[in-house]
Amino acid sequence: MKDFDLNNLDINNIGSWPVAVRALLIVIVCIAVLAAGYFLDTKKELKHLDQARRKEVSLKREFEKKEAKAANLDAYRQQMKEMKASFGSMLRQLPSKTEVESLLVDISQTGLASGVQFDLFKPQPEKPVEFYAEQPIQIVVTGTYHEFGKFVSGVAALPRIVTLENIDITAGKGKGGKLRMSLLAKTYRYLDANELAAQRKAKSKRRRRR
Repeated sequence: MKDFDLNNLDINNIGSWPVAVRALLIVIVCIAVLAAGYFLDTKKELKHLDQARRKEVSLKREFEKKEAKAANLDAYRQQMKEMKASFGSMLRQLPSKTEVESLLVDISQTGLASGVQFDLFKPQPEKPVEFYAEQPIQIVVTGTYHEFGKFVSGVAALPRIVTLENIDITAGKGKGGKLRMSLLAKTYRYLDANELAAQRKAKSKRRRRR
């Protein structure tokens, strides 16, 4: 190997090369094959493996969340029952279409019983909202603070839901310490199946127009 000269090697007759050179050539070829295999196939597979590992972590987290939900399924079902019962109780406090008129009479009678005098009692047009309709009523009454308090308390004690908004109290024009109170009362009623269907149909038409 001391007198070895690369220029004397015959590429067409590798078998005549010295053993050490042939061994070195084999090592170089093996390294080249391994490198090519790594870059052409193994590197790609390692990338897929890394992606699979990340996906595995994500799936484990998702599984843990679902497992926790499954473990609390009975509790969720109980909560749903309680929510449905509560919703049903609230829904029963909403009058039907036929009961709204009697509710308006109840509000009026509550005012008279409290001693206030009605200057205005004007129901406004209904406003459909989701599964119910909102019925605003513009009210103006005259009375004392004590009578106003009895009226508001009486309305709150009604078995049906009535809210009072935009309350404004001013001094009355007459004598006797009378005051003037204006407010917006709102009562609600649930929509029947036909009204809900008509509401959905109207919404669908508006979407198509857009």
